[in-house]
Amino acid sequence: MGTNQEGAEGGRLFFRSDVFTGRDPAAPRRAATGLTVSEPARDTPVHAVADVLVVGGGPAGWAAAVAAGRLGARVVLLERHNHLGGLSTGGLVVWIDRMTGWDGKLLIRGLAEELLHRLPNDAVAGPPRAAWGSRDAATAAWWALRTAAFHGIVTHSPTVGPEELKAAGLDMALEAGVDLVFHAWGAAPVVQDGAVKGVIFESKQGRRAVLAKVTVDATGDGDLYARAGAAFAEDVDERDIHHTMNTSWVFGGVDMPRYLAWRAEKPEEFTEFLRRGKEAMGFFDKAFASWRDDVALFMGPRLAGYSAVMVDDLSEVEVISHRLMMRHLERYRAECPGFAGAFPMLSAPQLGVRHARRLKGVQPVTRAWWDGRISPEEIGVSPSLSPKFPPVSVPYGALLPKALDGLLAPGRHLACDATSHSFLREIPQCWLTGQAAGVAAALAAASGVTPRAVPVAEIQAALQRQGALLRAPATV
Repeated sequence: MGTNQEGAEGGRLFFRSDVFTGRDPAAPRRAATGLTVSEPARDTPVHAVADVLVVGGGPAGWAAAVAAGRLGARVVLLERHNHLGGLSTGGLVVWIDRMTGWDGKLLIRGLAEELLHRLPNDAVAGPPRAAWGSRDAATAAWWALRTAAFHGIVTHSPTVGPEELKAAGLDMALEAGVDLVFHAWGAAPVVQDGAVKGVIFESKQGRRAVLAKVTVDATGDGDLYARAGAAFAEDVDERDIHHTMNTSWVFGGVDMPRYLAWRAEKPEEFTEFLRRGKEAMGFFDKAFASWRDDVALFMGPRLAGYSAVMVDDLSEVEVISHRLMMRHLERYRAECPGFAGAFPMLSAPQLGVRHARRLKGVQPVTRAWWDGRISPEEIGVSPSLSPKFPPVSVPYGALLPKALDGLLAPGRHLACDATSHSFLREIPQCWLTGQAAGVAAALAAASGVTPRAVPVAEIQAALQRQGALLRAPATV
C-alpha cells in the first residue's frame, strides 16, 4: 500500500488519498489460448444515419450531444447503460470536482452550469456562491470536510443526487432533439479513406451500424479512435490517483453531521479508526459527505496495477470492490460514530475508471500550459491543480487526432500529458470539452467539412452563444 501526498513541485499532486496496489503490473494475466474463431463475412444493418454520432453518454458525450442538437444537427447518442451521466450518475461520482478558479470565479459554465441549475435544491449540497474563493480559515475547514475546500480555499465543488442528475440530463438531451439509443455498445468504427464514417454497435438486435458525417468518441477510454488507428499514449503518473480504478458505493441510514463532527473534533480517534481498518482489511477508506446528511459516499479504495481495457482486470476490480463494500459496512457499523444504523444503499452500476488511453492529438495540454497562456484556439478554461497555477487554457487541438478525420475525442481520453490528465479527466472538464466537441461536430456536419477544417473562431462564437466561458471574444 502506498499513500499519495502532495509533492515538492508546489501542489503538483492535488488530491491526497490512499492508493492501494491491488495487483502487481508485472504479474502474469490469463494466458492466451492460441485459439481463434472464424467469422463469415456479413452485411450489417444500418440502424440510423445522422449528422453527428456520439458514442458514450457520460459527461463529455452528453454535453456533445446536447450542444450539437441545439445547433440543429441530427444527433444520435449511443449509450451502453440505461442512463446518461456516466460516472457522474451511474458511477456514483456525485462529488463534482472544482468548477471555480482559486479566486472563486466560475470557470466551467455553459451546459454544465445549466445542468446543475436544473437540479432541485434538495439534490445539491455545497457552499453558497458568496463563499466561493473564501480563504477564511474556519469556513474553509468546515467545507474541507465536505469536499468543497482545498488548500484552505472554498470552491464550487457540489455533491449532487445521481437520480436527479440523470433526469435533468435526460430532459436536456430530449429537448435538444437527441435520438437516444440505450443498451448499445459501440464496438468498432467504420473507417473509409482515413476517416471515420460511423460506428458498428452491439445490441439485443445484434450488430448494427450508425453512419454519420462526424463521430464523437466519448467512450472515455478512446476505444473508437484506438481501433480506427489513431495514435495514443498510455503512460501514467504513479504518484497520482488518476491511474486507479474502483467501484464506488453509498450507505444509507447514516448520521453524517455526527461523523463529520467526530472527524473534526477527535482527529486522533479518526486516524486510529482508519489505521485499524487498514490493518484488518488491507484496503480501507474514509466516508465522504454526499448530497444528503443520511447518505455516505465511498469513493474507494482506489486500486492500482489494473488495466481499464483488459476484461479480466475489470472483473477483478469489481469483485474486490463489492466484497470490500460489505466489509466496510461491518466495520463502520461497529466502530464509527454515525454509522450504527447504516445499510448498503447502492454499489455503482459503472466501474470508476480514471485512465485508459490519451489521444496523441494536434495540440495536447501539457505542463507547459500551466503558465497562464491563453490559446488563440481556446475552447474552454479549466481550474488548475493548485493556487500556485493560473487557470488552464484548453485548445481545440486537444480534441483532434493528428491524422484521423471525421472524429473528435473529448473527455478524459483527450490529448494531454499524464500530469495534466489528473485534472482534465474530471467531470466538469468533460462537460467543457464535450460541449466544444458537439459544437465543432455540428458546424462541420453543416458545412460538409472535416472537424479540423472548421474555423476555430466559429466554434468559439457558438460556444459563447451557448454560455461557455472564453477569455477572448471570438471574431468571425
